Amino acid sequence: MTGNTRGLRADARRNRERLLEVAVRAFTERGADVTLESIAKAAGVGIGTLYRHFPTREALIEAAYRNEVARVCDSAEELLAEFPPDKAMRQWMDRFFDYLATKDGMAEALRAVIASGADPFAESLDRISTAIGTLLHAGAEAGVLRSDVDPLDVGFSLGGVLLVTNGTGQRDRVGRMLDLLLDGLRYRPA
Repeated sequence: MTGNTRGLRADARRNRERLLEVAVRAFTERGADVTLESIAKAAGVGIGTLYRHFPTREALIEAAYRNEVARVCDSAEELLAEFPPDKAMRQWMDRFFDYLATKDGMAEALRAVIASGADPFAESLDRISTAIGTLLHAGAEAGVLRSDVDPLDVGFSLGGVLLVTNGTGQRDRVGRMLDLLLDGLRYRPA
């Protein structure tokens, strides 16, 4: 969850989260020119509610993007609680790839945010590096993943998978490539 939502009533928090969910889908599928009115309608709220949470189009786009980053990064700890570290890493890679595909779809909308002077990526790289580092550290502690890998190298490798597979259009190939990447991260005693 992005932004300060602690002071919001439960219904206001739900409205905000629903707006962010619908906005990601709308900007991904229809680009930056999707109307805010259509986003509000699809979220089941009035346009005034949208503007109370997000005073500008750019604020909505940036919040939607940051919310997606937070969602994928926060899932690292959840996955580690549920799976062994190497399986958690592989599950997280799938989630991260889906996030990258979403970000790729939102590229036009994000360019509009950047043109307005905002930096939606300001803290993203640190959050992503921390999430990957958490997974790598847990894997190294368990003796299943290498301890000598830079988390950002893994993140950039995942970005490379997106580039060469043209998004999610080749999901079988994506899965095989992520399996290869995970195999390269596995600890192998000398």
